Amino acid sequence: MASVAVLQARTTSTRLPAKALLPIAGIPMAVLAAKRAANTGRTVVVATSSDPSDDALAALIESHGLRCFRGSLENTLERFVEALASYDDATLVFRLTADNVFPDGQLLDEMEEEFRNRGLDYLSSTGVESGLPYGTSAELTLLRHLRAADCATTDKYDREHVTPYAIRRFGRQVFQKYTGLRKGHYRCTVDNLDDYLRIQKVFSGIEAPISVPALSLIDRLAALDDAPLSAQPAARLVLGGAQLGLDYGIANTAGKPAPGESRALIKTAIANGVCYIDTARAYGNSEEVIGKVLSHGWADRARVITKLDPLTDCPATAEEASVAAFVNASVYRSCAALRRDSLDVLLLHRAEHLDAWNHGVWRRLLELKRAGVMVALGVSVQTPAELTRAVREPDVTHIQLPFNVLDGRWSDSIRLLQQVRIERGITVHVRSALLQGLLPSVDPGLWTKANAAEPQRIIDWLRALVSEYRREDVADLCLAYVRSQTWLDGIVVGMESLAQLAQNIRYFSTPPLQSDDLRRIDLSRPSLADETLNPALWQRS
Repeated sequence: MASVAVLQARTTSTRLPAKALLPIAGIPMAVLAAKRAANTGRTVVVATSSDPSDDALAALIESHGLRCFRGSLENTLERFVEALASYDDATLVFRLTADNVFPDGQLLDEMEEEFRNRGLDYLSSTGVESGLPYGTSAELTLLRHLRAADCATTDKYDREHVTPYAIRRFGRQVFQKYTGLRKGHYRCTVDNLDDYLRIQKVFSGIEAPISVPALSLIDRLAALDDAPLSAQPAARLVLGGAQLGLDYGIANTAGKPAPGESRALIKTAIANGVCYIDTARAYGNSEEVIGKVLSHGWADRARVITKLDPLTDCPATAEEASVAAFVNASVYRSCAALRRDSLDVLLLHRAEHLDAWNHGVWRRLLELKRAGVMVALGVSVQTPAELTRAVREPDVTHIQLPFNVLDGRWSDSIRLLQQVRIERGITVHVRSALLQGLLPSVDPGLWTKANAAEPQRIIDWLRALVSEYRREDVADLCLAYVRSQTWLDGIVVGMESLAQLAQNIRYFSTPPLQSDDLRRIDLSRPSLADETLNPALWQRS
């Protein structure tokens, strides 16, 4: 069986237009990617479109002595199959893209060897489990599988992404040689301007960019200043957005971060594996701050959870049309602020709005969801009773609740959540893991403002746990307690600075507590009243 690499390229990319033409180490990106893939002698075909927008790209490819095929702009699968019309069914086909310049002939040779030795029908070097950075990406399958897909599928996604049909049929197998690198959460693809500038730095000073090994490039990538801060992604850390738009938190003395700090905070969080950003209409200009940052080519790299306006101005006697107008105003203002046509996840900020105005709020949200204005709906709850009501609603797919080491109200509710997660895959995020920064504080005055009756007793209890379980400090202990719960998917943590983000990423990379530890903590926990556990009831003076 022979092997050939097909590198797809076009100039109509939206986040970084004409990126295939941009130079890396003085060589156009599409040319560099193709020549690196061919540097051990493998045939590489650059497959671009016959659309006039790709005329310059096709001419450039041919001027560098590379094979160029032109086909459908939208139907990439068809383009692949037609580009290989003269090849035998048994040919091994690598799928490469022009925005990934790290893969080289040696990597492809190693993948081919594993593919043959394991007798596979599909192999990919993409994904955290591969150990290779996102962008050291290649897929390998047989030409007959691509031809079968071209004949069988009419799905637009299958035709755009070439291999999904084969993956569904044969399963997704991951290249295993470099799993020990643990660099799967690093990024070396070129999707936006920030990516391009980063890869420029990686190749800076390299005299032979076509032949430099992919592993050498990975080493240079890991040495950059913006490299991930931990050996594992902080996937369960949810970036809390309240601090980005408000002077938020009882222990916050610095105020909300400046625009530059917010921008760096959001991008660094995403680069370290944060998948969700949490915000709300009620969080000052938080949505605007987040939307502006993500609009520069980062929108696809994290999902934004926002919350409906609390609707305090909507009269209790409002008719359904008026209620719908209030809901519309909140939703579309969120869309505008976040610079999106639709919202990833929208939560009710007040659980009572499930039933308020004769269910008018929820009914209108369901209509908007059916219209494609948001992808998912959920509820932010404050009490176990609200949680029980929320999970009974079949269209609720996201729940957010307050939970921390001092909050013992949720024991019965956790069993309910576990059952619902199994039944319909609900996503559960918790907030208040540090109780707005109160838990790490040793200032009895702050605890008194939070209505705690015996501040010093609580402070001493937390300090004793830090010592007993050998945690770095109280914040580490509190986050470890929450991270060790198996029933939740993410933990919302607000931050005002890059230093706090780095510290939290470090906390999230430490080992969790054991189940016996959790039981002992639960049994020794001081009892706190709702007036302390609910920040809305704290003294505001």
